[in-house]
This record gives sequence, C-alpha cells and structure tokens, in this order.
Amino acid sequence: MSAVALALLPVFLLIALGYGLRRWLLKRDDEWIGLEKLVYYVLFPALLIESLSQANLRAVPVFEVGLSLFLAVVLMALLCLALRPLLSARLGIDGPAFTSVFQGSLRWQTFVALAIAANLYGDLGVALASVAMVAIIPLANVMCVTVLARFAAPQRLAWRAIIITLLRNPLIWACIVGILFNVTQLPVPKALHGFVDTLGRASLATGLLVVGAGLNLRGILQPRAATLLTVGLKLVLLPAMAIGIALLMHLSGPNLAVVACCSSVPAASNAYILARQMGGDAPLLAEILALQTILAVVTMPIAIGYAA
Repeated sequence: MSAVALALLPVFLLIALGYGLRRWLLKRDDEWIGLEKLVYYVLFPALLIESLSQANLRAVPVFEVGLSLFLAVVLMALLCLALRPLLSARLGIDGPAFTSVFQGSLRWQTFVALAIAANLYGDLGVALASVAMVAIIPLANVMCVTVLARFAAPQRLAWRAIIITLLRNPLIWACIVGILFNVTQLPVPKALHGFVDTLGRASLATGLLVVGAGLNLRGILQPRAATLLTVGLKLVLLPAMAIGIALLMHLSGPNLAVVACCSSVPAASNAYILARQMGGDAPLLAEILALQTILAVVTMPIAIGYAA
C-alpha cells in the first residue's frame, strides 16, 4: 500500500500544482484552453502512438487485461442506461445531466493511469496501460458521443453527424496508428521516433497540470445527489467489476494491479470539453470531476493495494 501511495503522490502533486497555477499565475481562461488543445490534439496522441507502437504486447496478457476492462466499461454503460428512468423520476436528472452521470461513470483519466502504472511497474506498466488504452479509449468515446447525441442535443443528431464526430477524435486515430506500427513493425526514422517520443513525454506532466487547472471545487462541500451517485459508480463499483472480471480470468500481480489502476482513476477532464461542445450539463460534470479527483487519493490506493 505504501508503494502505491508513493506512486500516486507525484501525480496528485502535479494536479495540485495545476490547480494552484490556474488560481495564482496563469489566470486567463484562454491560456489553459490553448494548453488543453495542445495536449488533446498533439501531445497525448503522440504519447498514444509512441506507447502503443513500442509496447511489447507479447509480454503481457493482452486478451485478459483488455477484455476485463472492456467488459467492465460495457457493464457500467448498460447499468447507467438501465438506471436512467429511475434517475429521472426520483432525482430529477434530465437528459443533459444524465450524460454527465454517464461520462463521469465510465470515462477514465488516462494521464493519471499511465503515470501511476509507469511509476509502479516501469515498462511493463506502460505496456499494460497501453492495452487498457486500446480497450477503453475507442469504446468510451463512441459510447459517450452517442449518449450525448441522444440525450443532450435539443434535436437528435443524425448517425452521419455522430460518425463524423467520432472520425474527428484524435485519440481514436492515435490508437489505430500506434497499433498498426506495432503489428507491422514498420521501420521509423530515428529522428522521427525521437520527435514523437519527446512530444509524448511532455504530455504526462502537462496533461496532469491541465487536469488540476480544470478542477472546480465549488459545490463539492454540498454535492448534488447525481454527483455522489456518479462518484460511487466510478470509484467503487467500476473497479470492483473490473477486478472481479480479471480474477475470473486468473489475472494476478502487476496484470491485476494495472487493471485496478486503470478502472479506479477519476473520469477524464476531456469529458468536460465534450459536454460543453455537445450540450451536456458541464457544471455538473465539473463538480463530479473535482470530487472524484479528491476522493481518488483515498480510493485508488485501496483498489490497487487490494489487487497488487
């Protein structure tokens, strides 16, 4: 447990630093919006391409790790959809608010997961986290965009518009490119490899600073029922489902610990961007993200420590 806490400490210190920079040094919204776009469209795709193309996937149980996380996310999505009528009737959660509950329950903060996996297990942790990227990122983006198009938009988006939105997602394309290079083993010029690797390394610290800058602590002392529900689904139930499925597949050691890590991280901050773009309840999602990030300091070591 102490090793897990030590691995988490620099990650959450970077998030705290981002929060402080946003309040006391880089106060203008446009500064962080520009940095956010840089991470989302350039730095993080470079990290995905580099990680996936270089990962020794033969050394890890790709099928078991990927399927454990894939099934856990699918089950969580189905549970949220099944709960929607009850949430509307009992808690007054409308369509836009439901999309925030949905995104907050199954998206994952890849920057945090990758940083912790690397701190704990080095190259093996990066390879395992890369498997998680392939299993979760395309799936989560497809489901979240579809749910937002269905429940948040004043008018339902046509399937053509949904598909175009997905095709514009840089993270999905980065996964595809990284896997293609890994499978085909195409030669990459050393200079180009160094260029992409440098961009990717810059993404982790920068991305965590952006996560901290995006935290909104207003309202977390008296969180809404929808916020508390989403925090429980993401930080407690989703890791429990992922770990349970992984145990059924006989995973153990670092393999199981990284499954626990990737399933127990807070929801991704880019969910907030998507909510703003597609009509979701962005203030509710900001509240969810803030509370999840704070409570994950406690819940993540428990989940990873249990699995390790």
